[in-house]
Parts: sequence; structure tokens; C-alpha cells
Amino acid sequence: MALADMTRLDGLTSWHADWSGLRVAVLGLSVTGFAAADTLAELGAEVRVFSEAAEPEYERLLPVIGVDAVIGPLGTVPGALRAFAPEVVIASPGFSPNHPVIAWCADEGIALWGDIELAWRVRDKVVRQDGRPADWVLVTGTNGKTTTTRLVAEMLVAGGLRAAPVGNIGTPVLDAVRDPGGFDVLVVELSSHQLWYLGRQTGPSRVSPHGSVCLNLAEDHLEWHGSFEAYRDAKAHVYDNTRVACVYNKSDVATRTMVEEAEVVEGARAIGFDLGVPGPSDLGVVDGILVDRAFLDDRRTSALELTTVAELAERGLAAPHMVANILAAAALARALDVAPAAIRDALRGFRLDPHRIEVVASHRGIVWVDDSKATNPHAAASSLSAFPGAIWIVGGLLKGVEIAPLVAQVAGKVRAAVVIGEDRATVIAAFSRHAPDVPVYEVTRGETEDVMAQAVELAAQVARDGDVVLLAPAAASFDQFSSYADRGRKFAAAVQRWIEMGDDGDDDADPHPPHGTHA
Repeated sequence: MALADMTRLDGLTSWHADWSGLRVAVLGLSVTGFAAADTLAELGAEVRVFSEAAEPEYERLLPVIGVDAVIGPLGTVPGALRAFAPEVVIASPGFSPNHPVIAWCADEGIALWGDIELAWRVRDKVVRQDGRPADWVLVTGTNGKTTTTRLVAEMLVAGGLRAAPVGNIGTPVLDAVRDPGGFDVLVVELSSHQLWYLGRQTGPSRVSPHGSVCLNLAEDHLEWHGSFEAYRDAKAHVYDNTRVACVYNKSDVATRTMVEEAEVVEGARAIGFDLGVPGPSDLGVVDGILVDRAFLDDRRTSALELTTVAELAERGLAAPHMVANILAAAALARALDVAPAAIRDALRGFRLDPHRIEVVASHRGIVWVDDSKATNPHAAASSLSAFPGAIWIVGGLLKGVEIAPLVAQVAGKVRAAVVIGEDRATVIAAFSRHAPDVPVYEVTRGETEDVMAQAVELAAQVARDGDVVLLAPAAASFDQFSSYADRGRKFAAAVQRWIEMGDDGDDDADPHPPHGTHA
């Protein structure tokens, strides 16, 4: 790209800059791609969308906003994209670093932005009464991102601020910055994919959040990043240019190291959290009380009470990983001067998302729990720690992640395992090697509608009064289900059918005997 062109891009740091005629290629036509195309069209740029497939709703809307689309294979760089000669490419998060089009952008020196960078550049479309755009708070982590993002937003609202959870949680940031009502704070959930793109920023006005957190780090999305180190490096970008509070998990050395190595704004503080007694710049737990020792003047000798574990237990929020998420969220809210009383009020009304340690039935002494959102081993480990001795429904699409360490970790801590998914052999082999005394049952039915029916039948045959049957797959769902939500819904429906059939399930079922046992 010519120097004059790069100079123009460096000047595009406001909604009110001159975006007219800028040639922008948008990769992907789902919620993120459409939000980018819509924003750029409104700015007067010349936009063209390139996507292998298109959601019908968005494809119908593109002509309405005056944007052309080229729908077709992207295994090689399309001639239409080369001919368009984009000055900027906006990539949807699904495009990995080694995708041919992404590699082409690097080879040609074409500016490559994610939707988050674009949103930051135009965040001043709607401003507060004092003329400032909304503050941003960034949330990432291998697990707990969505819950923590929601928690922060609800705490801020309880504290009297106009706030919204956006980003990877579902609502594009680009839609939020264009909302005519405006916000005081945007709480932005970021995936490792979005953070990889954020790490490529080169302009003069880079994303600079008020506060940021990486909740935890464990292997995930290795097929996208190529290695755990690359995944870790992407996550670390959440702390870049943080102005006030870098919140980290004291129990996760990786997050502490990220903060220590981060390039932040002078004066930004490191704020730790864990389930232990907090130090003078931390949040933690003392005698069953969640306390803040970071955001008060006399923090060396005093602490502020936020809530209690007993109060959280009344609302199903006392699992250890949930308490950790609450402490992280409270740290970010306190960094924005939200009072402890408002945090407590927010927690009193908070409810977990569906498919997150959700009790779907309790019948004849057996509790059935849906944690379908536990899509990797780290999340499943947290769920299993909350339900020791559970009958564990596990398996799915492993995404290149090793499940053997988790199986070894829970050996002797689960009563039995029911294995689903197309990668069943890998999971069964892990049990055979690392947990040979755990009875393992295999779901052999392949049809989507039948998978959970057989899983519930098998679990019901093992379960007895006082047991928990826990769906915490430690794997993605796309091998047998359309989403983790679809997997969870089918689990709940199968449980209800089992109850309605008189607890006996399918009398004609022919369950496979357990693997690796002497039963």
C-alpha cells in the first residue's frame, strides 16, 4: 500500500473523519460481517463482502444498504477480490491466521482489521454529555467470559451507569457504538480470535480500555491458532493499553505473567482475585465473605464486604468457578466506582445463562445438570469440581485439545462416564489408560435425535438416589449438534422423556456394557 494510503488510514480514527470512497473488503457474512458492512456503508465507504456462505437474512439486506457480495469458495484468493484492490480488509473472527486470504493481505501489505478495531475507531458517533465516548471494559479467558461479561454489565447498571454487554457475547460492538441512546460503558467480551486481530493494530489510536481481565488460560482453539503459545499470546492482548485496572487471576500464573508483560498506560494497576484471603490490591474471600481490598483508601488494614458465599448459594452461584467470576466482575465494576451495595444488588437479581450448570430436573433423588457450555476440558473441570462423584456425560468435537489430562485429574472423582461424540475412541482410550476403575458407557447411536436419548438411558441405569448426572462435554458440539445450546436442549428433553416414561427409559434399549471395568 502506498504511503499516502497508509496516512489516510492513520487519520480514520473518528466517525466524523472522511471515510468516503475507501475501498473495504469484508470477509464473512454472518452477524459480525454484516455489522461491519452496515457500518462502513453508513460511513460512505465502498464496501464489498466476500463469503463462502451467507445467512439468508443478511444476504437479503445487503442490497438495501447498498453493498455488493461475492458468495463462493475462498480456498484461494478470488479474482474478484484481487480486482477490487481493497485498501482495508475487515475479517470476521472465523478467518484464522493461516487462511489463504489473510496470508494474501500480509503479502500484499493490505491493512487487516477486525471488527473491534473498526468499532474503536468510530466509537465517537454517540458521546456522553461531556463529549466523551463510552469507556470500554474488556473480558476474555478460556472459560467464564460470557457470565463475567454479563455480571459486569449488570453491576454497572445497578450502579447507575448506562452499560451493555457486547462483542463475542452476541451483540456486535459496531451495533452498540451506533446505538442512538448511547452508553457510559461497553463491556466487551473478546474471543482469542478477535484478540489476535486486535494484536495487529498499527494505527495511532489503538484500543485502550478502562479495565481488562483474562479470567484463566487453558488449551483451546489450537486448530485455529496453531499452538498453545500462539493462543496464549492472543489472549494477552486483552491487557494492551489498559488505563486503570488490569484484573488477573492469582491462581493462574499465566494471567499474572500477561499483566507483568503488558504495555499499559502509565498508572494502570494490577488487581488480583482468587478464592483465598486477598492482599492489599486484591479481591478474595475471608470466612465466607467476598471482600474488596483494592478500591478503598485504607486497603492495607481494611476491606469492603461485597456479598457472602451463603447468599450466592441461595441463587445457585456458589460453585468455586462462579465465585471467581463474580470477584473478577466486581473488580472491574469497582474500577468504575460502583459501590459495594450496588454490586450486591446486582447479584441478588443475577441468573446464569441457560446450559451453564443449569439444573434441568430433580427426580427420585437424581439431579440432572446441563453444563453443555463446558466446551473444553478446563470448563468441564470447573463443573466437575462443583459436583464431585457425578455421572459424567462427556465427549464431542475435541478441537485438537488433549482430554487425557482431565480424565487423569478426575479419576476416582466420578462414579461413571457416558461418552458421546464422534471422537469417542479418544475419550474411551483416555479412561482406559488414566481411569481404568471408572465404568465407561458408549453412546453408539449416531442420529442427532437419538444421541441424548441413549445417553440419558445409560446414565439412568447407573444413577441412584443422591447422584448428579452432569452433562459437561469438555468438547465442542458441532459433530452431532448444531450448537452447545442445541445439545443442552436435547439433553433436557431426553431427561423429561425419561421421567415421563416412568423412569425406565426405553425398555428395548440395548446399552453397551461399560468399558474398562469388571462389572
